[in-house]
Amino acid sequence: MSGSVITMQAPVGRIFVKETKYEFLKLYRTRSFSAAMIGFPVMFYLLFGVANKHAYNEGVHIAKYMLGGYSVFGLVGAALFGIGVGLASERAAGWLEVKRASPMPPAAYLFAKCASAVGFGLIIVSILVVIGLTLGGVSLTLSEFVRMMGLTAVGSVTFASMGLLLALVVPANAATGVVNLVYLPMSFMSGLWIPIHMLPKWLQSVAPVLPTYHLSQLMLHVFGYEDAASMTSHWAGLAGFTMVMLGASWVVFSRAQQNA
Repeated sequence: MSGSVITMQAPVGRIFVKETKYEFLKLYRTRSFSAAMIGFPVMFYLLFGVANKHAYNEGVHIAKYMLGGYSVFGLVGAALFGIGVGLASERAAGWLEVKRASPMPPAAYLFAKCASAVGFGLIIVSILVVIGLTLGGVSLTLSEFVRMMGLTAVGSVTFASMGLLLALVVPANAATGVVNLVYLPMSFMSGLWIPIHMLPKWLQSVAPVLPTYHLSQLMLHVFGYEDAASMTSHWAGLAGFTMVMLGASWVVFSRAQQNA
């Protein structure tokens, strides 16, 4: 009996692995996606982080501070565009119907997209860390690097949930524009581009309602650069945002199934 269980479970595992592999390769080979997702955070970090490698503000190393901000900027972009735009395009092209008609478990499809977002996030943050260490004068301990990678995985899954909701409610031909309208202002107002204390006071008061702000503060906590709020509040904000996005996605998906 145990042998029969093993033979039933093994193919499912291989399906998850293969779906993830091909999803990642698809994104990697889509040059417009991989070049933009990696190129923009790298370019901005070189311009605003590395350029300030000798700058300190009240004991805060600006290049190291910006490493946290642009890491969050990069991983959020990979999750939103990889899933939000990618899934919306596949939904419009009818690929979701093909997937649903196939014997593949539906969870493998979503798992592959989340895992690919995590993979791209880890690549982007790793590249930024290398730039910070070699060009930005940043010093990083092994513990800090490991915690950054862990937060990258958590943050990628969090914003993958947002990408999933956008993909379900936004038409494919408008997905790129809508994602940009959400992604760019949210990044700016959360202090991912410039330190948040340099923003106008009214923007600083808006930031705590944004999930990118909570993720950035958790990332900055790795370096000891976080704000005065407790880390529990930032984790709670991130968890609440994820549950709202997943709950809303489930409602939208269920209604679409009923109307199909």
